[in-house]
Amino acid sequence: MDSKKPDLVEEPSSSYGYYSYADYLTWPMDLVAELIQGKMFKKAVAAPKRIHQKVASKLNFKLYQFLEGKRCQVYTAPFDVRFPIDSKEDHEIFDVVQPDICVVCDPSKLDDRGCIGAPDLIIEILSPGSSKLELKHKYELYESRGVREYWIIHPEHQNLLIYTRVNGTYVPSHLFTTGDVVESEVVKGFKLDLEEFFSDIQ
Repeated sequence: MDSKKPDLVEEPSSSYGYYSYADYLTWPMDLVAELIQGKMFKKAVAAPKRIHQKVASKLNFKLYQFLEGKRCQVYTAPFDVRFPIDSKEDHEIFDVVQPDICVVCDPSKLDDRGCIGAPDLIIEILSPGSSKLELKHKYELYESRGVREYWIIHPEHQNLLIYTRVNGTYVPSHLFTTGDVVESEVVKGFKLDLEEFFSDIQ
């Protein structure tokens, strides 16, 4: 086998030499990966750290409670988010990610396979080894494809950074930490008291 080929992955159907969502759907269930500009990024096979899971579960619960009965809906990984450009055909989609948490306010973007189009809010919770992907590749993808708000949470440091899309470009917040109350610009009315939120997370 050519060492440059991803393990356990069939040859891409695309003549351009990168992977599409159609390829992604053929991969083995035990291969956890995301696509950004047709490039495959393997995710760790092992489960995330316990603190990552606790932060994700608690934040998802708070968002679910807040959004219950409202138009917007919250979803947690594994949940495919596809970013089409000119076509929604599987073989023409080259960006597919599984954010830790996302909020979708346009029901027309939801189908049986997840979300097709930009969620309104994406939250990524950093884990060892994932920081480069979250901070660079996903940042660029989310900014260029219209994700209106992007949260990055560092569980160990108990801090949070928000990027808000203004005129097509992300504008960063200051670094929120214990003692701050974070408020979403996209999910109107949703607030997160970081001191309370992280009080039982360690």
